[in-house]
Amino acid sequence: MILETLFPIIALIVLGYGVRRTEFVPLEFFRASDKLVYFIFFPAMLFWKVSTAAGSDSVDSSLIWAGIMAVSVVFLASTVFIVKGRVEPFQAGSFSQSCYRFNTYIGMAVVLQAMGDAGVVQFAVLVGILIPIINVMAVTILIWFSGQEMTRAQKQRYLLRALASNPLIIACVAGLLLSASGMQLPAFINNTFSLASMVALPLALVSIGSAFSFKHLPGYFRLSGVAVAFKLVLLPLVGAASLYLFGVEGTAFKTAMIFFCLPTSTAIYVLSSQLNSDTHLASASIVLSTMASFVSLSLVLWWV
Repeated sequence: MILETLFPIIALIVLGYGVRRTEFVPLEFFRASDKLVYFIFFPAMLFWKVSTAAGSDSVDSSLIWAGIMAVSVVFLASTVFIVKGRVEPFQAGSFSQSCYRFNTYIGMAVVLQAMGDAGVVQFAVLVGILIPIINVMAVTILIWFSGQEMTRAQKQRYLLRALASNPLIIACVAGLLLSASGMQLPAFINNTFSLASMVALPLALVSIGSAFSFKHLPGYFRLSGVAVAFKLVLLPLVGAASLYLFGVEGTAFKTAMIFFCLPTSTAIYVLSSQLNSDTHLASASIVLSTMASFVSLSLVLWWV
């Protein structure tokens, strides 16, 4: 089960790394494919999966509350560490994001392989709810420690713009609305989304591998290692406790545990760059977290 689930994902990531390092295809290809996946193919997949499979009883609301509770606890714990552990203000935003932001592409790939469509719907809705919350957390820390002078109105505009333009949130909401309406996609539309969905994950995983760089890992190993401990040790432990507290069981429990064991998001690099935080730390955290996550994911797949 573990090998069947994780090997295809690792293979595609390694393929992306190899293709990029050998310059088999130019860098411009990956920049274009990133944009296609983020704005078109992956949102199309989320919309299609949620709209065709979600129903009134598909998602356990306790799962949502457990997810919010677990991420909030880790956010607060990482913020205390930033203050007490004397993390440099320039590094605070990148460190904070590394502790709780998650890689949606790897998550969807693992859930689809391990749990099928039932798990995908649980995962998609959980992601749709948590992305706005996590964005608020990340931007709050980035702005607070960046030293930038921003009024409350500017902060609110930045957050609203970031959330309203997020294609993953839009896709999840649109899928839920279509499902709740009782309408069904015509066969030719449904088949189009099905075909587009086949492109999303392979391209995304190859792109993740292409972005890997071990250049900054040695110099940032200690701090990125602490972030990985928050993300892949503390979050799964707090997450499991939250799930038990809220009585989450079955497919929802298994899907959530996979979610809690995911590596940090590659998007932390972009946001760190935009809001004056340490992109070298972000890069190191992404690489270390992704490699370590295959241990945490193997353990959780064996357990559940």
